[in-house]
Amino acid sequence: MASRNNIWANLDWLTIGIYVLLVFMGWINIYAAVFDEDHASILDMSQRYGKQLIWIIAAFVLAGVLILIDSKFYVSFAYPIYIVTILLLVAVLLIGSEVKGAKSWFQIGGFAFQPAEVSKLATALALAKFTSSYNFKIEKLQSILVIGAIICTPVALIFLQNDTGSALVFGVFAFVLYREGMSGVFLFMGLLVAIVFILTLVLQPLVTIAVITVLAILANYFVNQKFVEALKALGISASIFMILWLTNSLLKLEISSVRIALFSGIIATIIFAVYALRHRLTQLLIILVVYIGLMFLIFSVDYVFNNILEPHQRARIEELLGIKSDPLGVGYNVNQSKIAIGSGGMLGKGFLNGTQTKFNFVPEQSTDFIFCTVGEEWGFFGTTMVVLLFLGLLIRLVFLAERQRSVFSRVYGYSVACILFFHLAINVGMTIGLAPVIGIPLPFFSYGGSSLWSFTILLFIFLRLDASRMEKLSY
Repeated sequence: MASRNNIWANLDWLTIGIYVLLVFMGWINIYAAVFDEDHASILDMSQRYGKQLIWIIAAFVLAGVLILIDSKFYVSFAYPIYIVTILLLVAVLLIGSEVKGAKSWFQIGGFAFQPAEVSKLATALALAKFTSSYNFKIEKLQSILVIGAIICTPVALIFLQNDTGSALVFGVFAFVLYREGMSGVFLFMGLLVAIVFILTLVLQPLVTIAVITVLAILANYFVNQKFVEALKALGISASIFMILWLTNSLLKLEISSVRIALFSGIIATIIFAVYALRHRLTQLLIILVVYIGLMFLIFSVDYVFNNILEPHQRARIEELLGIKSDPLGVGYNVNQSKIAIGSGGMLGKGFLNGTQTKFNFVPEQSTDFIFCTVGEEWGFFGTTMVVLLFLGLLIRLVFLAERQRSVFSRVYGYSVACILFFHLAINVGMTIGLAPVIGIPLPFFSYGGSSLWSFTILLFIFLRLDASRMEKLSY
């Protein structure tokens, strides 16, 4: 009994208090988002706000059960939970229900369950289990392959469900691995790929090629600190391009300038690679590998954008980047959301007084766009308070993760913080037009039992691990 009492005493009640406050605020805003004067009672079970109360009560009960379970259970059953989740992701592809173009839901009577939500938790547990295993070294090839398999398996299955938003969440595990010793080069490469992808969509491919060529030369200069060598590299690259361009013009081969740039880049890379090998310049070789990889990435962007992404995904990206404007079509949700948030001013229009909310101008206002209800009715002050509460929760989770004695608990804690941060950043970004609309719920705010329960489980498993942080967890 003493041990059980210690668990309750050791719980981080500050984090629990923030969680309860966020859930309560979410419930109030769901009530405001779908308020019906004919069903004015917030306890009306025929309305979304009434149903959300049931999910909230069930989430609180679930949180209590998670706290009562021995922390060693989560360590011992990390892999079985992951395997069961993978099987659910496969099953939903076969027998699941399609909702808004994504076949990612199990429909059981009036209850809908989305395995993709649980897969984030399962992957966090499996990753924590593997990284805390005996003699784990993140720089070993075997470790990298296993980590890749743990993360990429659910990602691939979720992509097959046509649920791109949920799949993108798994990218945050890169930050968790960085904390555990993964080279920052991988994070930099991921950022570089994203930048090149966007530049290729916004600019002409030839301009993008010129940009990365100059950046590669600058990178070599900063590494070797030889200005003359950088000028030579620039001169050689430009000369190769001009020779190929003149040859194409004189012989009337009708090869596009972009392809000429690619060929000249390949030839220059070969020349510099031979030079680097002869003089054993490892850093130059790395720069060349990255450069040629980015060159081929530029030529793959068009294929990926037009053949892999769905039409509505392409339209949303084009709207976000300003390539096209469709305020009454694909851009309607975001435009109405920005109008709602902007109309709230400093202090908002007041509870249940939001006109954008009341007249249903913003679709999905109780789910993906719940934040615009906060902005319209509570204004800048309200949205700031909500964001600060989330930031307080994230900072607290990082603090708790850092004080863990076991690698398992620390890795899992960072996973929880990173997943919540991604959802917060993308959801808020969607509502104000800074991120594409990819169907990411706002944790503890958006309507739905599947979302609320998954975030509750994610959080309270970590709180249970933290409560027993002084114990020795067996692996």
